[in-house]
Amino acid sequence: MTSLRRLAPLCVLTALLAGPLAAAVPTAPTAASDPVVAPASGVENSVVKVFATKRNPDTFRPWTKQAPSEATGSGVVIAGNRILTNAHVVLYASQVQVQANQSGEKISATVEALAPGIDLAVLKLDDETLFATRPPLAFADTMPAVKDAVMAYGFPTGGTELSITKGIVSRIEFGRYNYSTSGLRIQIDAAINPGNSGGPAVVGDRMIGLAFSHLGGADNIGYIIPTEEIQLFLHDIADGRYDGKPGIFDEFQTLQNPALRDFLHLPPGTKGLVVHKPADDTAGYPLREWDVVTHIGDTPIDEDGMIRLTPNLRVAFGYKAQHIARDGKIPLTLVREGKELSIELPAPTERPQLVPDLKGDYPAYFIYGPYVFSAATKPFVSSVVGNKIQIGFALGYTANPLLLRIGDQPAFPGEELVVVCSPFFPHKLAKGYDNPIANVVKTVNGIAIKNLAHLVAILRDSREEFIAVAFDRRGGEAQVFKRQEMLAATEEILGDNGVRAQGSPDLLEVWNAKPAQ
Repeated sequence: MTSLRRLAPLCVLTALLAGPLAAAVPTAPTAASDPVVAPASGVENSVVKVFATKRNPDTFRPWTKQAPSEATGSGVVIAGNRILTNAHVVLYASQVQVQANQSGEKISATVEALAPGIDLAVLKLDDETLFATRPPLAFADTMPAVKDAVMAYGFPTGGTELSITKGIVSRIEFGRYNYSTSGLRIQIDAAINPGNSGGPAVVGDRMIGLAFSHLGGADNIGYIIPTEEIQLFLHDIADGRYDGKPGIFDEFQTLQNPALRDFLHLPPGTKGLVVHKPADDTAGYPLREWDVVTHIGDTPIDEDGMIRLTPNLRVAFGYKAQHIARDGKIPLTLVREGKELSIELPAPTERPQLVPDLKGDYPAYFIYGPYVFSAATKPFVSSVVGNKIQIGFALGYTANPLLLRIGDQPAFPGEELVVVCSPFFPHKLAKGYDNPIANVVKTVNGIAIKNLAHLVAILRDSREEFIAVAFDRRGGEAQVFKRQEMLAATEEILGDNGVRAQGSPDLLEVWNAKPAQ
């Protein structure tokens, strides 16, 4: 899949679906064929520049954070004396400031709501006098049409003043955003670059969406989050909490092959999608392999898995989930063994991941002797592998679960892959052992490790003379230490390396609890 990249802080882009930020998309030259669009009256007055000082996680040194970095993005004034921007503009920000267009004053702000999955955030200003002269930008009442003229506003790289670029709506689709979240997205050919993130895209004098990404390696393919998705987000956070979007996480395949239709004994005219792998294989789950899902709610699904929204617009059927889910369930109609059935499908807000994303959190960790243990996350795996195919081959050759199970769901509630996330701290106890970084812990003293808290409890409760750590890999070695020496060395190692705490607060609570009786 071609990488879709967030404009970052459309400033310093972090990858949305994959990979690091590509070079900024160049502004398209003006040509006679470009759409003629008049500047929207008053729009410029509602656009702001967002400044963020970030402290991103350090997955190799989880007891600390990366050095502060400065990032800029864009935002827009919305109803309720609030600023709307992208989540990736302010994610991990320790300080946020907002500067209105044509103003020299920077106003401190706090993040009121954050949804990294759909890449939206709401800011509140410490001083709200800005809103006396900066009205909210009105949302469009309807979805734009392909070929509609559009203007993108923001503060991209290359200058300090407000930038306005023009183009057309190229495509409207329902697809993946981030952290297993899906939603509508609008493709435009107006040039958007790092720094544009969070800036409004406007048709006429109304906002149709918020800039959030561009397609790496392609010219003038930018993406905006449509106002329909923004309004769903704002409705969700109205109670002060973001719950997330209901989704369908089962695996499907199309119904186009004639042999497949004959295999399923489908009557002529039956359309829909075939269930390839249900999201849950327990007996009570309503979907089964080879079911043919024909309708979501009352809306028919075609052989491509699409539904029709307008005479000229089809989108993936999962789009309807966010509109018809009630009490966490979605009504579906299906054909099973020749019979039509109506079911209610559970609609969780995310797919459980054995190797999850951090989604704005900092990694948990625990230091024991020269070891640093953490739970495997996608940012950690990305940092280990990067673009180095040789490391990927090495992980595959040693059957490392970081590679083999990265797409798995947990095999049981609470399962985590416990990984050694740093090289050994320098200490004589590690003499003669290989560097264990990126190895997944299989057992400690023969006890299979369920998760990071379980490992800490085992180390806490052990009264044996030795601690033997075995890793889940092909080849390698077990590493054995004297338990009392490990306990004594831990304080020495923390002091020598300037580490303030032996573990993250959640794991220190486990470590300091009374041993199990």
